[in-house]
Amino acid sequence: MTLTDLASSSRPEPGTLDLPAGVSPTPLALLLLGRDQGRSDLASERGVDCPGDLPAQSDPRLAERARRARAALGDRAFVLGHHYQRDEVIDFADVTGDSFKLAQQAAARPEAEYVIFCGVHFMAESADILTSPTQQVVLPDLAAGCSMADMAALGQVEDAWETLAEAGVADSTVPVAYMNSSAAIKAFTGRHGGTICTSSNADRSLAWAFEKGERVLFLPDQHLGRNTAVLQMGLSLEDCVVYNPHKPGGGVTVDQLRAAKMILWRGHCSVHGRFSRQNVDDVRAQIPGVNVLVHPECRYDVVTAADSVGSTEHIIRTLEQAPAGSAWAVGTELNLVSRLAKAHPDKRIVFLDKTVCYCSTMNRIDLPHLVWAMESLVEGRMVNRIVVEDETAHWAKAALERMLALPGSGTTRG
Repeated sequence: MTLTDLASSSRPEPGTLDLPAGVSPTPLALLLLGRDQGRSDLASERGVDCPGDLPAQSDPRLAERARRARAALGDRAFVLGHHYQRDEVIDFADVTGDSFKLAQQAAARPEAEYVIFCGVHFMAESADILTSPTQQVVLPDLAAGCSMADMAALGQVEDAWETLAEAGVADSTVPVAYMNSSAAIKAFTGRHGGTICTSSNADRSLAWAFEKGERVLFLPDQHLGRNTAVLQMGLSLEDCVVYNPHKPGGGVTVDQLRAAKMILWRGHCSVHGRFSRQNVDDVRAQIPGVNVLVHPECRYDVVTAADSVGSTEHIIRTLEQAPAGSAWAVGTELNLVSRLAKAHPDKRIVFLDKTVCYCSTMNRIDLPHLVWAMESLVEGRMVNRIVVEDETAHWAKAALERMLALPGSGTTRG
């Protein structure tokens, strides 16, 4: 185990789940409110126990309780809100942004004793890595993980590296890990001389990596890696192979590994990965003249069919600068798309998919969890603290610092 989640000492005893008759729990289930009665692995991005009595979602006093708790904490606390959070949480954020931007903001506020990260697990880990030892990072619900980050477990990646070594290509391969990865994967990348990237600087990270080696192992999002390599770096689809950790040897041959320029980990975002080329074709048929704006975590055929592709910050800026009366179909998380549509009533902004699709794990951070976390801190009880083990933090920070040293990366955004 390379990280420790320090929660309340009043951890409930393991019990039984209240499930319908004939339904058995699965170890992969992401359980409501993170209340899995102590069954989950603390080293996993998946659900873990969230001790304490949460306020009821229907409590009409929640917003007022949040205001009182926030006022009582004052400058001792700094509340970070990721763009994909629901509005009821964003209302209490001191700053909003993407994952790396928020971690940087926290590090720039050393006077804040508590950093309350309204995001997901890997983001809170990054904040703990970058902030000072006197700051304590709190994740209001420990079940707020990331399915993409879960798709690359450290043991799997170490096994893959051994496969590359057996194929004789490890020494000429540079790992590049997306920001949306666990601290353990960032540390693996740092130990093996690699760097981190965000969705806005992936091209610069890859250019740096190709100066260091002949090929890249890109973790954990295959779509961002493929889209960047082919559409921005000039590689071909044939230069890319997908490494599947669930198949012997990754499901690729030694010859394929030796010929590849990009070894793409078989991972994806559960939100962006669901958009399809059919979605693009349908919205163009329904809204003449619509502009399709998508995130680079989308599939290759979606990205190549879109009018504009870029990070969350790029999507926000594009819509801010768009002319009145223009129409936009946006392929990213629905909370953000809804918020942008409200912010720009002079433009027609719609969700690219007909099916509602929130980031389910991001949405685990809700007002009851935020109120519970803040009120606990006001009462002097530390809850849901995220602490990355020292050696893991050291190597993860080394990889992050390599990214920050890249030209133009001083204000990198995810």
